[in-house]
Amino acid sequence: MNDHQQVHPFRIDVPQAQLDDLRERLAATRWPDELPGVDWSYGVPVSYARGLAEHWRTEFDWRAAEAELNAFPQFTTRIDGQNIHFLHVRSPEPEALPLIITHGWPGSVAEFMKVIGPLTDPAAHGGERADAFHVVAPSIPGFGFSGATTEPGWDLSRVVRAWAELMSRLGYESYGAQGGDSGAVISPMLGRADSAHVAGVHVNGGLGFPTGDPAEFQGLTEAELSRLGQYQDQDRSGYAVMQATRPQTLAFGLHDSPAGQMAWIVEKFKEWTDPARELPEDAVDIDQLLTDISIYWFTGTAASSARLYKENQQSWGAAAEYSSLPHGVAIFPGDPGVRRIAEREHNVVHWSEFARGGHFAAMEAPDLLVEDIRAFFRMVR
Repeated sequence: MNDHQQVHPFRIDVPQAQLDDLRERLAATRWPDELPGVDWSYGVPVSYARGLAEHWRTEFDWRAAEAELNAFPQFTTRIDGQNIHFLHVRSPEPEALPLIITHGWPGSVAEFMKVIGPLTDPAAHGGERADAFHVVAPSIPGFGFSGATTEPGWDLSRVVRAWAELMSRLGYESYGAQGGDSGAVISPMLGRADSAHVAGVHVNGGLGFPTGDPAEFQGLTEAELSRLGQYQDQDRSGYAVMQATRPQTLAFGLHDSPAGQMAWIVEKFKEWTDPARELPEDAVDIDQLLTDISIYWFTGTAASSARLYKENQQSWGAAAEYSSLPHGVAIFPGDPGVRRIAEREHNVVHWSEFARGGHFAAMEAPDLLVEDIRAFFRMVR
């Protein structure tokens, strides 16, 4: 292994000056006006943002979150000219299946804090030893501790090539892939690109995209039609249009104002978490959410994470060749997945639908997600 292929241990250690700066900026926030009585329909209400910012400033303990993250072994390596940060948590079970799990936007490796233990050491969490995984959880290039990308071209297919190289570099001959959000696109792509080594792919959320052909809608249940309708929901897609067209302009506000970065992310947690939960903190642990937001802030990756949308705007929803690898899908409330559409391009052998949880399943319903991952990979081990 040459110098460029070396894997280096990594520890998160945000300088105290950055923590002090964050608190000062939050205290000095210039709050916008708002219309009376419109609640969340125009975006994040000022009263809500003020309350969350105050919690972030005075009660949230970054050092505790940092220690919790640092309890997982972390590393960096360079692949294709880009720094790649990843958690690598080996199971105590020697026969464990390697599993690469991928976040999306506005997520990070902090999403996985509640699932890594049960996945790597099931016996210690009431599970069966035979279900153990060696977990690799990388930060997508441009996100979190991988740091900013430094050249155009870091689209999803390039991320996929980096993941295949990472698993090879770690010595894993056969492995599984799992992901939600962007990870639910990256993981099936990885299955296609590295089919000789990927044993199976599990995603939470939708798998594949509708073509718009009217035949696709025939015979669907009301629930499935409702899920498909989300692909046409312009009201919820403004963030994606902005990030896919002018990510750099957007980044001035997000990179300079922690309240701006916080509001940009928390809106997605309001819209994408379990529809039965009114506010983000009803669906997820608020400090886990603030850990995620803090990672974006401290790493200064508002611009580079948004660029992932710009890099992929031409290819979103494009047709893919059929993948005969086994695929498993977990659908949580609010997810857009429809089995017929998933099966058009994927060999779906496992399909689950849950009544609680949401888009951020690893944070909202870690127990359900872990059990579904285990159940699917029993079929392919």
